Amino acid sequence: MPKRLNLVILGKQGAGKGTQCERLSARYSIPHVSTGDILRSAIQVDSTLGRSVASILDAGALVPDDVVIKLVEDRLEELDARGGALLDGFPRTIAQAEALEDLLGDDGIKLCINLEVPTELATQRLSTRRVCQECGSIYKETDVEAISGTCSKCGGDVIQRADDYPDAIRQRLEAYVSSTEPLLAFYEARGLLVTVNGDQKPDDVTVAIQSEISLRGLG
Repeated sequence: MPKRLNLVILGKQGAGKGTQCERLSARYSIPHVSTGDILRSAIQVDSTLGRSVASILDAGALVPDDVVIKLVEDRLEELDARGGALLDGFPRTIAQAEALEDLLGDDGIKLCINLEVPTELATQRLSTRRVCQECGSIYKETDVEAISGTCSKCGGDVIQRADDYPDAIRQRLEAYVSSTEPLLAFYEARGLLVTVNGDQKPDDVTVAIQSEISLRGLG
């Protein structure tokens, strides 16, 4: 395995990035770095940063580049990221991708995995998911945890997030198309882009991703 296995996971909201990152994190012993989780944590502790971005997240909009870049930089300096990281939700713009290259230097991105799903499927997944406010575990609306409102893992409250309501979903997906899809060309030009069909069973998606990683001698 290379000195640091830094992977970017791209895909529409609802593409299954969280599920796959959890599995890949366990498989390769690198942390799942989700900017969404970092920002929501800041909001929960009522930090200055949290208060400044809460309204932006609730509206389904993107947080300014400089704020996100600083958050990611701080996270990648933590001890558990010394072997690499799975970057989920970052970069979202070309400016962020260029900043990430500067930040990582020689230990740059080894592969960009694009989970491709139809917009209709992404919308359906988002509108029917429920999330634990404490640990971030994700459930379907028909799961016992979603119905009871209690997380089976930590006992936290399971809710439908504000950015998973119809208007916010539409804005989030529109923002993805306009700001994030250009990253596909960015990483393709560097020979780092791999597209995986996310419209299949999670186990099959995991196998496909791990095969791409192995083909490149990365793990």
